[in-house]
Amino acid sequence: MVDAASSGDFRLPSAVRRAAQLTLERKASDVVVLDLRGISSATDYFLLATGTSDTQVRSISDHVTKELRNEGTRPAHTEGGREARWVLIDYIDFVVHVFHPEVRSFYQLEALWGDAPRHELAADAELGPP
Repeated sequence: MVDAASSGDFRLPSAVRRAAQLTLERKASDVVVLDLRGISSATDYFLLATGTSDTQVRSISDHVTKELRNEGTRPAHTEGGREARWVLIDYIDFVVHVFHPEVRSFYQLEALWGDAPRHELAADAELGPP
């Protein structure tokens, strides 16, 4: 695992930074960005976040989708909104995953993409320039 947060050279595109901020506005926990450039041809970044309940998972994902849409960024595809256990919001260049804790633990995307540089974000995170 590469910890880009400690290397100080992790630059996020503005839409990914904004999506991360939006998850934190709804009190998401364990917010992590995985840099998949050079590892996957499907997308450049995964933004992972956890909500403590189905209601919070739905609230986080709805907030990200609504605010980014208001700012001119529309998802290409979304999944899981009805069940709100794992909501996937695909913006092509990045994918937002909002999980219920048990679902995140079960699928372990961080382990699956363990070679990807990662950046962990806290509620008071300084996301830096794009």
